[in-house]
Amino acid sequence: MSNRTIPLVDLSHYASGDSSNRTEFVKKLGDAFHNIGFVGVINHGVPQELIDDFYRAAKSFFALPNGLKNKYEIQGLAGQRGYTSFGKEHAKHSKVGDLKEFFQIGQEVEDGDAIKSEYPDNIMVDEVPEFGLLGRQLYSEFEKAGAILLRAIADHLGLRNDYFDSRIHNGNSILRAIHYPPITSEPASAIRAEMHEDINLITLLVGASAGGLQLLNKEGKWLDIVPQADEIVINVGDMLQRLTNDYLKSTTHRVVNPPREEWHMPRLSIPFFLHPRSDMDLTCLESCVDAENPLKYDPITAGEYLDERLREIGLKK
Repeated sequence: MSNRTIPLVDLSHYASGDSSNRTEFVKKLGDAFHNIGFVGVINHGVPQELIDDFYRAAKSFFALPNGLKNKYEIQGLAGQRGYTSFGKEHAKHSKVGDLKEFFQIGQEVEDGDAIKSEYPDNIMVDEVPEFGLLGRQLYSEFEKAGAILLRAIADHLGLRNDYFDSRIHNGNSILRAIHYPPITSEPASAIRAEMHEDINLITLLVGASAGGLQLLNKEGKWLDIVPQADEIVINVGDMLQRLTNDYLKSTTHRVVNPPREEWHMPRLSIPFFLHPRSDMDLTCLESCVDAENPLKYDPITAGEYLDERLREIGLKK
C-alpha cells in the first residue's frame, strides 16, 4: 500500500510458517522496530467477532451517566483497574489533562502463582456485565499474540527464543478501553492524547473508531497511522527500548483532535499494554552495548520503572 507509514507483517508467517518465512518475518519486524518503532500486523489470531463485541460493550459503558461511571473509579489503584475519569491522565511533560476517559482490565492469576498478591481484583460493571467478561477474553487473546511477537523479537536480538516467556507469565499487562468524547468547546491546550511514549514492552492497538493516531518520525514530522480493518498496530514501549539500550525505538506518538466539523464524533480505541512481571530486570542487554552505542541506563526493575512513570503521568501520587 503506497500510503502506508508503517510496515505490514503477517504473524502467521512466524507462528506457522516454514523456516524461510520465520526468518523473513523476524527481519522485517526487527527492522521496523529498530527504524520506526511501529509495525502493522495481520493474521494475528485475535478473533474479529470478539473485538467487535468488546467495542459494543465499551460503548455501552462510556454511554452511562457520569454518576454511574464514577462509582467504578477506585481510589488508591492509580487507575490500574476500573474507570479513570475525563482529563485525569496527562503526558509526562505536560500538566494539562488529555481529552479522554478510560477503563482498565488487568491480570487475573489462576495457577497459584504468588504474584497474585501484587494485583488488585478487576472491577466488574453491574450495568454492563458483558464488558468485563469480554474484556477478560480479549485480554487473553492479546497475551497470546503478544507472546508470539516477543519470541520473534527475542530471535531478532539473538536471545533464546523463550527469553520473554517466563518474564511475561502472569505479567502486569493492561487492557485499556479509551473513550474520547465529542469536543464541545475550544480546548484550552490539550489534544485527545498529547505526544508520549508507552511505558511497557510492546503495545497492541486494535483499530480505533475514528482517525487521529500519529507518530513522530526521525525527521521530526508527524505521520498519520491508518490501519486497515483487520490490522493490529504494534509499537515498542520504553521498557523494551531500555532493555535494548535504545536499539529498538519507543517512538513518540499522539492522538490529535479531529477537524472542527468532526468535533461531534467520539473516538474509541482499545490498546493492550504488554508488561512483564514486576521483578523483570531491565538492565541493558550486553549484546546491545558497545563502543558505538554505549550504556545509557542504570539498572532498574520493571516494577520500579512502572511506579516511576505512573507518578510522572499523574495517575499515582
